Amino acid sequence: MQIAIMIEGQEDINWTRWKRIVRAVEDFGFQGLFRSDHFTNPSPLNQDALELWISLAWLADNTSRIEFGPLVSPVSFRDPMLTARQAAAVDDLAGGRLVLGLGAGWMVREHEMFGYDLLDLGPRFDRFEEALEVITRLLNSNDPVSFEGEYYHLRDAILLPRPQRPGGPPILIGGTGRNRTLPFVARYAREWNAVSTNLDEFRELNPYLDELLRAQGRDPKSVKRSMMTSVYFGRTETELRRHLEPEGLSPDALNPKKHFFGTPDRIREQLAAWEAAELERVMLRWRLVDDIDGLEALAKALL
Repeated sequence: MQIAIMIEGQEDINWTRWKRIVRAVEDFGFQGLFRSDHFTNPSPLNQDALELWISLAWLADNTSRIEFGPLVSPVSFRDPMLTARQAAAVDDLAGGRLVLGLGAGWMVREHEMFGYDLLDLGPRFDRFEEALEVITRLLNSNDPVSFEGEYYHLRDAILLPRPQRPGGPPILIGGTGRNRTLPFVARYAREWNAVSTNLDEFRELNPYLDELLRAQGRDPKSVKRSMMTSVYFGRTETELRRHLEPEGLSPDALNPKKHFFGTPDRIREQLAAWEAAELERVMLRWRLVDDIDGLEALAKALL
């Protein structure tokens, strides 16, 4: 299983912290680094929130090994035509290491704060579907493309220069919804992220996605299976409890089928169970962004 790190880009991430954690993830041997794309937090706590695509462009030019990308970039405030251009350019700069995570948007507060229309759930997913169609066509077509939708319109549009990777960076879609999300994965994505699901649900949804992919004429193995979830790590039980206390948590309150928590041996056991269930990549959400020593200890324990 590939082990990557995920950070919340709106939780006091500035250039100093971003550069430090990028270098740490690259140097410590993690497979990748992913980050959220938000203006602020869901509740009234405003912290530094480094802009996504500028931060990824810096990462692309200052690393040589790790995969990276947004988990995920919402089309509710990101224009899909511009997102396709930015993603292709950053992927080329990185030599083909970007994973393009896309989503419909969900955080009410940031949309109200900056004047974006989140839309009700049904229209929101309709808009997301159109955005996926637009981005996919622009990344894949060497000829000009046209598209007439309710939300987006293209007329003889083409991305130049063409992406160096055929089809551009792989699209990742996160979520567990059977009605819209997983069918979108089957049609558009090359990676499905289960996003904080539990082990039992993953075991049910994984073969369901296989069926959807076969119905689209796609090989189930063509879509990577990944999950982003929190990690609570301590080299000792005492250190683990010290990390949990600020969040009002204890080891007894966590679900071993959903969260990764504990000392090294326990987390390795949890990872092994997910790997046996055919999870191919895990993005461990690291909230202690200033604890670089702890991140290094996690790498030594797991990699």
